[in-house]
Amino acid sequence: MNAVELTKSLRELGLGKGDAVLLHSSLISLGHMEGGAEAVVKAFLNVIGKRGTLLVPAFGALGIIPEVLKKRSDAVFSDCPVGTVAAVGAAAEEFCAGHWKADTAHGKNTPFTKLAEKDGWICLLGVDQDRNTSLHSVEALLELPYLSPVTRTFRTPEGEELTKTWSFYPGPHRDFIGLDRILLESGAMRVGRIGNAQVRLIRASKMFEVLLALGEEDPAFALCTNPSCADCVRQRAAIFAAEMAEESFRLTVSSRLAGRYVPEMIENLKRTGISLIELDYLQGKACALTPADKLRRAVEELAEAGIAVSALRVPAVPDDPAKLAGLASSCGIRRVILPLMNSRDAADVLKKAGVEVSFVNLCQSALSAKKAVAELAEKSGCDLTFNGPRFVQAGEMPFLQSYRIGHFIKVLRQLDVADCKWDGEATALACGNGEIKELVSILRCHNFNGFLCLGGGAAYPGSLEDAVNDFRDLLGTM
Repeated sequence: MNAVELTKSLRELGLGKGDAVLLHSSLISLGHMEGGAEAVVKAFLNVIGKRGTLLVPAFGALGIIPEVLKKRSDAVFSDCPVGTVAAVGAAAEEFCAGHWKADTAHGKNTPFTKLAEKDGWICLLGVDQDRNTSLHSVEALLELPYLSPVTRTFRTPEGEELTKTWSFYPGPHRDFIGLDRILLESGAMRVGRIGNAQVRLIRASKMFEVLLALGEEDPAFALCTNPSCADCVRQRAAIFAAEMAEESFRLTVSSRLAGRYVPEMIENLKRTGISLIELDYLQGKACALTPADKLRRAVEELAEAGIAVSALRVPAVPDDPAKLAGLASSCGIRRVILPLMNSRDAADVLKKAGVEVSFVNLCQSALSAKKAVAELAEKSGCDLTFNGPRFVQAGEMPFLQSYRIGHFIKVLRQLDVADCKWDGEATALACGNGEIKELVSILRCHNFNGFLCLGGGAAYPGSLEDAVNDFRDLLGTM
């Protein structure tokens, strides 16, 4: 292939006079090319003419074709040390000017978004979507929570040395290849063949329109679903954590659901983006019965991983409340959840030790729970952890009966997010008789600022990841 043939093929693909095109390329993909990279650059400039502009990425080692353009005497460089672009043509200065002043390296007021504003093209010559830098622009415009800031020291065009941070900088692996079909089917992209190379020509404005809409609906649109891909698992976790940060409540997880051992708990919590844990069971035994030094090590290990303890749940009224108070205090646990029945003395001891107390209903009616809560709240100033499955086992409908009869909203501090059937069989969320959807919905209406505990005080028929997905789907129906 020679420059004349390449010029003809580019015109047939859709490029023309006056076009602006951002080129990502692989010279070897074309096969034998007379004149090499210089001929490729020449062909593109011939196609777009004097009124057109050819841009290439100018950061890192991105192949010989960008290097050829960068070495031209008329090449203009954007002045940002990250996401740098080189350009030749009528609008080269306009595309590159002020890049460093933008808040992000790829978003608004950068060469990549200017290309879309000018209805320009992105050309992938023998490379796939993984080389499409403008996809980072979509992520930056969406301000996706898995993106991170990047800081560099550089010199401005005026020679001033500055240190600046750009927000929403791209991170590790994403499944950009998986966007290929979407761009093709939407009409944003056309595909052809030049020499041995598959060539993708993408209308930048249409690509932004399609993918911004997709990203607004699904922030994980660019992430793969491979459970073994640590990068995408971590980025999905960041998205979920950001979603939960928008809620008024704080999401915590039963340690029994999180895992049997502390390292397993940490791994599962990191994978799901949750940073709070309620300690109920450790290695199959009640945490409240665990030796103090062992529980203390567990709390410290969790803290080192950035995971805080929301509460210590006690399965039965302690015979020695002072010992429980000492355990909680020595481990830095500030809140204990006690059974609602016969716990007033234990609550008094805990409160004197500076430990907050919340009572959880057992297998009892709402009227019984209401009476007990009223007495305890008056004398001990404690609050309630509402467990729907326990009311189900008492034969009540947790929302339509228990919640309303008990008027618990005034003393509610935590909702256990779990579900079960009338016979006590644990189910996925909103698949049993626990009316968990109704309970979560009414608390969101009240901007509830307490805890919601996944798997709290009840078994869950699956993994923590299953529970998180259930909970996310549940919120999505409200």
